[in-house]
Amino acid sequence: MTNQVVIQMVKTLRLASKKNNAPIWEKIAELALKPTRAKRTMNLGQIDKFVSDNDVVIIPGKVLGTGNLSHKITLFSFSISTSGAKKIIGSGGKIIGISEVIKNHPTGKGLKIIG
Repeated sequence: MTNQVVIQMVKTLRLASKKNNAPIWEKIAELALKPTRAKRTMNLGQIDKFVSDNDVVIIPGKVLGTGNLSHKITLFSFSISTSGAKKIIGSGGKIIGISEVIKNHPTGKGLKIIG
């Protein structure tokens, strides 16, 4: 059974995809509906290899706190560990919700999807 929060997020993503003519949001909606075992898990050390300062990053899965983050990033992920969140905020970054990502990047340009 799918979580009601996930269902609401998928509705928001699909609406944004149609409204902004941006297929990126439909793709993220599809990834959100995958079973938990099929979703990606990434450590901060892995993420750090692919990002630069002030990047806006989407991780379609879970972010774990192993490793360090040497860049200031803005992150949206389906799930994040407490230690991961503390390290992102400690490096000067932000963790935001999907509605804020869509509002700031309606067509998906300027985003990095990792994982």
